[in-house]
Amino acid sequence: MEYIQSNQNTKIKAAKKLTVKKNQRKENTYLLEGWHLVQEAIQNKAVIRQVFATEKYVDERALRGLYDETFEIAPEVAQHLSETKAPQGIFAVVEMSETPVPEKLTGRYLLLDAVQDPGNIGTMIRTADAADFAGVVLGNGSVDLYNPKLLRSMQGSHFHLPIYQGNLMDWMKKFNSQDVPVYGTELNPEAISYQDVPKANDMALILGNEGNGVNENVLAATTQNIYIPIPGNAESLNVAVAAGILMFKLIEA
Repeated sequence: MEYIQSNQNTKIKAAKKLTVKKNQRKENTYLLEGWHLVQEAIQNKAVIRQVFATEKYVDERALRGLYDETFEIAPEVAQHLSETKAPQGIFAVVEMSETPVPEKLTGRYLLLDAVQDPGNIGTMIRTADAADFAGVVLGNGSVDLYNPKLLRSMQGSHFHLPIYQGNLMDWMKKFNSQDVPVYGTELNPEAISYQDVPKANDMALILGNEGNGVNENVLAATTQNIYIPIPGNAESLNVAVAAGILMFKLIEA
C-alpha cells in the first residue's frame, strides 16, 4: 500500500479539489470524510474510486486490499484534506449518482425552496429518511447536495433515498398533472392548521428559505397551504424543526 506523507502529492491535490462544486461536477466525484460516511458508502454500494486513511483506520477497519486505490496517509495530510478542525483520518472519493425522476410520483416528497443553511437541509433530509419519504427535491437557490457541510449533516441519508436538484415549478406541474396534493407552508387567511390535513399516501410538502419562506409563485401553485399553530411567544420555528413536525404528522394523519 502506498504511503503518502506530502500535501503536494498529485492524488492528494486532486482529492482536495473535490470539496469545490465546479471540480466535483467536472470529475463527477466528491470527497467524503469520516468513518461513518465512508461506511455508509460501502454498505450502500456507492462507487468508491479511492480511499485515503491514516494508519489507525487502515488497521482497525481492515482497509488493506479492500479497494485497489487505497492509500495510507500521514496525519498532517489528513489535516490538509479535512474540512473540520479535528479530522477523523479517513476519506473516500465517491462517484456522484443521479436517480431519474420517476414517471409516476408515488409516496411522499419533501421540496425545499432556496434553503441555504446546510445544517438545516441535512437535518431535514435525515428526517425525511427517518419518516420514509420517497425523495427530497432541492430547489434552485438551495445549498448544493455535495457541499461538504451538507454531506456531514446528512450523515449518509443521501445513500438511502433519492435527492433531486432542480426547478420546483417543474416539479409542481408534475405533481399537479397527477393529482398529487402539494402542501406549502405559509401563514395566511387561506392556510389551514397542519392538524387538519387529510392523510395521503402520495403528497408533497414544501418548506422555504430561512428568512423569506416559500416563493410566492410556488405557493400559488400548491393544493393547500398549511401552518403550525404557535401557542407561545416565539415568532416562528426553525425550518428544520417545522419540517420534522410536519413530516411525522403527515405520515400519521
